[in-house]
Amino acid sequence: MLKNIVNMIRIKFYRNMESYDINLKELKNMQKAGAEIIDVRSRAEFNEGHLDGAINIPEYELKSSFKKLNIDRDKVIVVYCISGYRSKRAYMKLKKMGYNNVYNLYGGLDEY
Repeated sequence: MLKNIVNMIRIKFYRNMESYDINLKELKNMQKAGAEIIDVRSRAEFNEGHLDGAINIPEYELKSSFKKLNIDRDKVIVVYCISGYRSKRAYMKLKKMGYNNVYNLYGGLDEY
């Protein structure tokens, strides 16, 4: 029953892929080319499991953490979360902060 409710909610808020969205295959290719993979979920969620090579920067800490990490504004960055909602917000924040090559894992980990 809970799964049905989740699916109904997902359908209600479903969105099409945008130009900044990538799939898992594209993510793997970008990662091989040196992209920074950022899991924007909480530390507890990250500790439960994450993509290989990902670093954890919770969405609500992006601004302060990126200033400390001094990541090049032209570096390819891929953000993801569980469903794509937080990572979409993270994408928008990073673009506003001047990062030029930011992508979002479409649908988040739930899709894969």
